[in-house]
Amino acid sequence: MAEKTVSIVIPAFNEEENIRPVTEAVRAEIKENLPEYDYEILIIDNNSQDNTRKIIRELCKEDRNVKAIFNEKNFGPDNSPYYGLMQATGDCAILFCADFQDPPEMIHKMVREWEQGYTVVTAIKTESKENRLIRFFRTIYYRLIKKISSTEIIEHFTGFGCYDKSFLDIMRKLDDPAPFLRGVVAEFAGNRKSIEYEQQKRRAGKSHIRFFTLYDMAMRSFTSYTKIGLRMCTFFGFGVAIISVIISLVYFIKKLLNWDAFDFGIPVILIGVFFLGAVQLIFMGFMGEYILTINQRSMKRPLVIEHERINFENSEKEMSQTKS
Repeated sequence: MAEKTVSIVIPAFNEEENIRPVTEAVRAEIKENLPEYDYEILIIDNNSQDNTRKIIRELCKEDRNVKAIFNEKNFGPDNSPYYGLMQATGDCAILFCADFQDPPEMIHKMVREWEQGYTVVTAIKTESKENRLIRFFRTIYYRLIKKISSTEIIEHFTGFGCYDKSFLDIMRKLDDPAPFLRGVVAEFAGNRKSIEYEQQKRRAGKSHIRFFTLYDMAMRSFTSYTKIGLRMCTFFGFGVAIISVIISLVYFIKKLLNWDAFDFGIPVILIGVFFLGAVQLIFMGFMGEYILTINQRSMKRPLVIEHERINFENSEKEMSQTKS
């Protein structure tokens, strides 16, 4: 029997065309390049509405090392992978996409780096076959957050990486109802190694991550790891106030010197009113995002609610025996 176990966590949502091929590819990669390791492939399904769950059940019947968690509903692209990692029982766990954008051959490369003693091995996208415009905006976002964040942000890191079981214990202890995995890794993984890879095109189907999902991820990192949003409101407010006082004094002096000839003018007043109104709305939005993040964390809701889990009987018995 193998001395160590590697866990592969695969989040899935409507991946009926990919879930069987990706499971077989991952299994083949482990057997070929990591033969000394035992393995578990943990598929966490985010309430798929196609035949994904049916195929996952078949995979679990064919191989007891394939495990499954079916969520009661769709809990989003952040919570479900995070929860899946926390359910992994291996000595290390790798978060892997179901759409083949993560190359399977990266699995053994990350494990070999992990064997050198690294707590987390992060896979960094240096090249990508995704839309160039999207990558351009991603790059701008990462660099902006990196400059204004109080915590080091890892550029082009999506969560694809290898996590030691000690780091998984840290994730469990955080008890965060609104976790941001990339931020958690940047903040707590001191003994970290990064390796580069080229992100592939999606093998089949369409991406389920929409604009507002990306926006929510971006704002979560912004409100969790930066203070500049609120401070910008304060500094800009002081700046606008000072400028307004100066303009008011200038207009007042001109009016005193040329009482009949000088006219304030309605356009100037309207421009000032609309400008200040827009600034107030923008800053109210910033504060609302911070308040929303605080609200999500204070409610202490579960990351996901499970509907069913498959092939966890042996691992649960081993855990209970270990505790006793």
